[in-house]
Formats: sequence, C-alpha cells, structure tokens
Amino acid sequence: MMSMQLSSPAFTNGERIPDRYTKSGDNDQPELMISDVPESAQELAVICHDPDAPMPNGFTHWLLYGIPTGTKQIPMNGEKQFRPAVNDFGDIGWGGPLPPEGHGPHHYYFWLYALNTPVSGMPDRETFLRDYGAHVIDQSRIIGLYER
Repeated sequence: MMSMQLSSPAFTNGERIPDRYTKSGDNDQPELMISDVPESAQELAVICHDPDAPMPNGFTHWLLYGIPTGTKQIPMNGEKQFRPAVNDFGDIGWGGPLPPEGHGPHHYYFWLYALNTPVSGMPDRETFLRDYGAHVIDQSRIIGLYER
C-alpha cells in the first residue's frame, strides 16, 4: 500500500501548517493534491486527525467522503462538492487546528483512503475505521504541525 500520493501546496509534509488554515486564523480548508489512485478504487475519503489532542481518541478535524476516484485536487474551501461529515468540534466540514496553548506541537495527519466500496452516510472516524478498514485498498498521508 501507499502507492497513492497526497500533497498540499498549503504546507509541506512534516512542516508547520500556516495560521490561515487554523481556527486561530481564517480557518480555510487547505488544498490537497491527489495522484496515483488505484484503478480498482470505487471512492476516496479524507480524514484529518490530531492524535496529540488531550482526549482519549485524539481529535478529528475533518471527514470528507464521496470523493470520486478521478479527483486530482480538493480545492481550498472546495469540500462542499464532496460529502463533508461532522468533525469533533461538532461542525460539518473542516475545523482547523486549535490545540491548547502551551501544549506543544501537535501532528495533524491528513489521511487519504482509496476504498473498494462507497462509504454510506457520514460516519465518524472510529465508525469509518471499524466499518471500512477492510475495504481500504490504498492509503497515503501528509502530516502538518501546529502549536499555539
């Protein structure tokens, strides 16, 4: 796995996420670029998760389903053309980083999943991983850092 590629012109893998993409800034949803999707994939999904959040299961900032396999770009603030789900802020769609002040750097994992079946509904992260984990045929990720 991991032949697919995920990148972002907003930040480089392993580097700081600019303020404009955070809840402290403009909360813009970052642009993502996708390539090398397996031909057998039926749908793509994106999940952004912060495992460093001081909560038992971390904090999910973004769940995006219904992404066609031919998609090469998720434009900045362009999530509505797909199927955004409820994040851990309780909002639908992108909720940028907002770690506790002084908590140190947090790692924001942007996961891209290629599935051999469409995702039904708008599951939360744990439900998605439980119900669709066996349907993931490829995955890729980039990691952004942020601290306040």
